[in-house]
Amino acid sequence: MEKFELQVKQWLKENRARAARLLQLLVRENSTRGNESSTQAIVIEKCRQLGLTLDIWEIGGGELIKHPAYCCDRHSFEGNPNLVAVLKGSGGGKSIILNGHIDVVPVGDRSNWEHDPFSGVIECGKLFGRGATDMKGGNVALLMAMESIIASGIKLKGDVIFQSVIEEESGGAGTLAAVLRGYQADGAIIPEPTNMKMFPKQQGSMWFRITVTGKAAHGGTRYEGVSAIEKSYQVIQSLQKLEKDRNERITDPLFNKIPIPIPINIGKLTSGEWPSSVPDSAIIEGRMGVSPDETIQSAQAEMEHCLQILSDQDEWLRKHPLKLEWFGGRWQPGSLESDHPLIHVLSKSYIEVKGEPPAIEASPWGTDGGILSTVGHTPVVVFGPGITEVAHDANEHIVLEDLFAASTIIALTIINWCEIAES
Repeated sequence: MEKFELQVKQWLKENRARAARLLQLLVRENSTRGNESSTQAIVIEKCRQLGLTLDIWEIGGGELIKHPAYCCDRHSFEGNPNLVAVLKGSGGGKSIILNGHIDVVPVGDRSNWEHDPFSGVIECGKLFGRGATDMKGGNVALLMAMESIIASGIKLKGDVIFQSVIEEESGGAGTLAAVLRGYQADGAIIPEPTNMKMFPKQQGSMWFRITVTGKAAHGGTRYEGVSAIEKSYQVIQSLQKLEKDRNERITDPLFNKIPIPIPINIGKLTSGEWPSSVPDSAIIEGRMGVSPDETIQSAQAEMEHCLQILSDQDEWLRKHPLKLEWFGGRWQPGSLESDHPLIHVLSKSYIEVKGEPPAIEASPWGTDGGILSTVGHTPVVVFGPGITEVAHDANEHIVLEDLFAASTIIALTIINWCEIAES
């Protein structure tokens, strides 16, 4: 075993420049939603070169769209395929899924970028560009880990199932499609940008919309109307209290470094059409965090109950009920026990490469891990080389040394988890 681990380490050390070039190729392709095909083509060709068994398909269809975990507002994915590439084992070992999403968020205001967001430029050991950290860098770590094993002539017992999926940023349709296609395993690693921390638990989340009804009036006699904006204040105050109450129940030490483990964020408030009028309608939109230990449905019921209490206490809202809708993005929560064997194997590999134990925390955001664990019944650890703070931001970048270290840690984990087959 030690001989094979040394071979893998040496191969990865000698091929760092190739890893950086591969990441540059991926970052230079704009794979925002609906434009994933050109980037996916690079990944498909790489997997073909590695001799993996490829499964390429366009997601969609009734089974996917009708599934309770499906939340995407898009029903056609033509021209932007999912990819699963399998390194088949000889049998008798544990299998592992290596899951990465190829889609990236929009670049925003380009004037805030120091470099072109699709340049892939390297400066001072950092590679810049949209997706470098979230999460094409993680995908390259997976691919290089697999290539190091293949190039070293190592045969494994368990299957390695590499997934390059679309639509993670809008709720996980790509990973859900892979699960419904039958892909499950004894464990999974998702290399999201965790700052090299390990996340066995992932917060879920969902978007909500609350419509508040008021009564229009002239601004000069505003007392004759009921301001939907002022009623919105009451709704927001109730949601803030709900957030406080829900977070006071969180006692898991993995959340100790997260100030608000499961936030309720108000992201948008729309109301009024004229400064001299009392607005008769307001729309509040936001995101509700979901604990790893609860379901989407129970969290929804808690907000519904909170708003019902407010309505019962307010005469206007009793007669003009709030309208609560759940729409858009929804990410399933995920949870893995801290003493799971996958955590032990990944931690051991981390210590071997970094010389110190890893930081193990809960994720502050949702990932496709929730779908893999709750729908696919596959134990998941989220661990990757990207930088949490710059994901979705201008000047997104990744530290290449972290990418190289992550690829080695993941390669060693694959060897020890899947086991080496006898020659």
